[in-house]
Amino acid sequence: MDHAQRERSMRAHWKDNKTFQRSIENREGQQTYVFYEGPPTANGMPHAGHALGRTIKDFVARYKTMSGYQVLRKAGWDTHGLPVELEVEKQLNIRGKDDIEKFGVEKFIEKCKESVFVYENEWKEFTDKLGYWVDMENPYKTLNNPYIESVWNILATIHDEDLLYKGHRVVPYCPNCETSLSSHEVAQGYKDVTDLSVTAKFRVSDKENEFILGWTTTPWTLPGNVALAVNPEMTYVKAKQGEEIYVVAKSLVNSVLGEAYEVVEELAGEDLIGINYEAPFDFISLDNGHYVIGADFVTDTSGTGIVHLNPAHGEDDYNAIQAKGMDFVNVVDSKGRYKDEIAPLVGQFVKDSDVDIIKMLAKDGTLYEKQKYEHSYPHCWRCDTPLLYYAMEGWFIKTTAVKEKMQENNQSVEWFPNHMRDGRFGNFLDNMVDWNIGRNRYWGTPLNVWVCDDCGKQKSPHSIQELRTFADSDVPEDIELHKPYVDKITFDCECGGKMHRTKEVIDVWFDSGSMPFAQYHHPFENDELFNKQFPADVVIEGVDQTRGWFYSLLAVSTLFTGKTPYKRVLSLGHILDEHGQKMSKSKGNALNPVELIEEFGADALRWALLADSSPWNNKRFSKKTVSQAKSKVIDTILNVFSFYSMYADIDKFTVEEHASDAKTTMDHWILSRLNSVIKEVTTSLDQYDITKGARSIALFVDELSNWYVRRSRQRFWSSGMNDDKKAAFTTLHEVLTKLTQLMAPYTPFVADDIYTNLQGDSVHVSDFPKVDEDAIDEKLEADMQGVLEVIEGARSLRNEVNIKTKQPLAELVVVPNDAQLQSGLQAYTSIIEEEINVKQVSFKKDTADFLDTEMKLNFPVAGPKLGKQVGQAKGKVENFTEQEKEAFLVDGTITVELQDGSKATLEKEDIIVEKKGQKGYQLFEGNRFVLLLDTNLTEKLKEEGFVREFIRAVQTYRKELDLPVEQRVDVYVNSNENAERILSEFDSLIHEGLIVNSIQFLEKENMKQVTVNDTEMGLSIV
Repeated sequence: MDHAQRERSMRAHWKDNKTFQRSIENREGQQTYVFYEGPPTANGMPHAGHALGRTIKDFVARYKTMSGYQVLRKAGWDTHGLPVELEVEKQLNIRGKDDIEKFGVEKFIEKCKESVFVYENEWKEFTDKLGYWVDMENPYKTLNNPYIESVWNILATIHDEDLLYKGHRVVPYCPNCETSLSSHEVAQGYKDVTDLSVTAKFRVSDKENEFILGWTTTPWTLPGNVALAVNPEMTYVKAKQGEEIYVVAKSLVNSVLGEAYEVVEELAGEDLIGINYEAPFDFISLDNGHYVIGADFVTDTSGTGIVHLNPAHGEDDYNAIQAKGMDFVNVVDSKGRYKDEIAPLVGQFVKDSDVDIIKMLAKDGTLYEKQKYEHSYPHCWRCDTPLLYYAMEGWFIKTTAVKEKMQENNQSVEWFPNHMRDGRFGNFLDNMVDWNIGRNRYWGTPLNVWVCDDCGKQKSPHSIQELRTFADSDVPEDIELHKPYVDKITFDCECGGKMHRTKEVIDVWFDSGSMPFAQYHHPFENDELFNKQFPADVVIEGVDQTRGWFYSLLAVSTLFTGKTPYKRVLSLGHILDEHGQKMSKSKGNALNPVELIEEFGADALRWALLADSSPWNNKRFSKKTVSQAKSKVIDTILNVFSFYSMYADIDKFTVEEHASDAKTTMDHWILSRLNSVIKEVTTSLDQYDITKGARSIALFVDELSNWYVRRSRQRFWSSGMNDDKKAAFTTLHEVLTKLTQLMAPYTPFVADDIYTNLQGDSVHVSDFPKVDEDAIDEKLEADMQGVLEVIEGARSLRNEVNIKTKQPLAELVVVPNDAQLQSGLQAYTSIIEEEINVKQVSFKKDTADFLDTEMKLNFPVAGPKLGKQVGQAKGKVENFTEQEKEAFLVDGTITVELQDGSKATLEKEDIIVEKKGQKGYQLFEGNRFVLLLDTNLTEKLKEEGFVREFIRAVQTYRKELDLPVEQRVDVYVNSNENAERILSEFDSLIHEGLIVNSIQFLEKENMKQVTVNDTEMGLSIV
């Protein structure tokens, strides 16, 4: 069965047996572990980042379930907002609010509803194939009336507390979407760009040749100039350059004017306040403006120390102008285009107008200097349009009033990685501003505030019932809480006027931040369930959600309840391509997670995502990563189970009937390692170190397959059912059972397939394995680790000299660093001999009889120190006696006498030491021992090597013939006399390595032609 069949079969099995539901129901009455699902939008396809997030969510939920908790997992859909509107605009081939109004708001809203779930089936299929268990049959949906009603209750509560207000201020604004953004939305869309800055000449009134040099990084705002700002505490100068005099900050005069100037006057910033000037452009006339004001936000870190102010497009500008009672002007429309007042540029998008503005300044003689500069500029996170800062009316939540409480709540949260709490997230809270909650759009939760047309009084209904109470006419039973339906409902005001709903919908992030309450229609129903499910034990999303969902959850909960909505946050890094580039469709480097699942399996994809690197780090990812996960881990554990299953079927082994305690040292070792790994993994996972746990498991899977099973094969192959075979089966059964429980949160399909075959029920309704401390034998594990290190080192020596393992060698000399290590290794001499295929393993105290030591002067280091003496020192070093070499190796220093009678002291870094094996011995230097492998081949050793290659050839042919592994056969060989002689002499070795009745030297028809160590021969197996 391939991975696709296996995983398809397991999904069907889970569905038929309601395994997900059972895993929750069998924890009824146990402690709850609360999980919140951050809602995706189903009007786009899932990508690799979703695969990482959903894999880790599923992992944590499965692990906690197996650890004894009840983990409810309610899915959710984020259905509102501009991404949906923009998608619908594309479908309808319209653009912008004007086109939407022409099309019809009600029809547009209906189209948005249809669009929301375009890819719902693809999301469900992706979720199902990935093995992410979440209740998608009963999800919360932010467009449903019960959800919106809960959001309205929160907003009305905030309104009751005077924390929801209408104001006029400068806000981040997308001219393409024609709506404002909140600060946390802005934080998600910064891009590095190159723009132009301008130093413009503002002529001092009644002065022919005196100019104030004002600086701006937004030349397009100059047509709306209202004032210039200086810092009253700074020192300024009037400097003459050519025939003109310029006012500039004293500390910046050199950087602005260069060296060709003359200071004619020095004055304080406060002396400039009140000076009238002529703006560079005369498109607008002001009753109160075009003079210098003081402002402490002006600095001398850049520009001229004098800042141009346009109150419509800068928060500092706006506040300063308001404080002085100066005129407010705005020459830019809601689409980001110049209004009629700016005749030369009317209708032009302002961010495209900097060059034209500069040309106009130059033509009028009011341009002093222009410069290119690189900076990070905010773009709309939804449509990628450069944002403007734009003064407008809007609705705001006074989050600054609960800033300290949000910071306090954040301190109680456990963040992964830890630095996020006081770093990226903490810094964002430190600089928090009031939440710009209103959006001048259509498809969203309507802001539930009704305002009187006459007196301005406001009412905010908490519920549909309260809406009916306030309404001046009947509210339909099936009222839909969306535009334009709720806009038809009016209230009677106490003053006799009519109250209409304000036109805005709310920021979609408030929708998603309300999910702890709204997913259960709190407080209107499900009180017990809500109390059980608040706050969350964990929320898990990408790092970008530090200024998205993580923030909105904390803000909404703090505003509404004063409490933190989550105990811990797992903030995931981005998925990058193998070159470290961000994945995107436009770059052609995006990986489709469903395609990866179909090619390699969900288990392989999940393991690659979880084991490759810490989930908090940005992750370089490729098909190769998934392929390696499949071959190294998934396929390996399957091969081990297949081995067990095949021989258990042959021998009709069952644990109930044949369990045995007659365990060998290898059995005790693998069980000790199993329990050590259970201990390591449990500790790691309780600390949410998922990757460390995976690496412990991966090492154990390799040890199980390539050491325990390989070393134990003969026990399973033996005839009959003796105690040793029973013990081998019993041990491997226990290891596979507990290993699949360890792997179940990582690789739920293969783990459940194996476990169900072993135990008859799903691994996902079992408990995570508990460590058996009595089974852990630390000395045994340390000894075996030493054995494995010796074997690995010896194999590397074989590779260096290109001698295959099947070729026996005479001797391996082991020189351990300490006596304890030697005693541990000596107990396993026969294993080392067999694994390395050497006739003898010898333990020595030192390497003196096996090594030649050569020493050379290290010229790059010693040369500068020795100068002209370097040549003499070179000769001395190369002719060291054995006693001198030994002394240097012990002391790390040596003093040599040169020809002129002088002496030179040489340290470790001055001499290069090279050690080589003598007499055909190959050297390996490990951290805890030295190995010397005798690579000399006698004729007898070569003959045995020939026989072992023959055995391999026969085994390969058996596989090609697809013979049962236990079937005894007759082997016929046709070759030269020498080959037949060698095979006859090693008949006992052949019978050890093959399940055969006899080896006969006869020519048969249709023999398989093979080459064994350059010898041609024919093979026939009957």
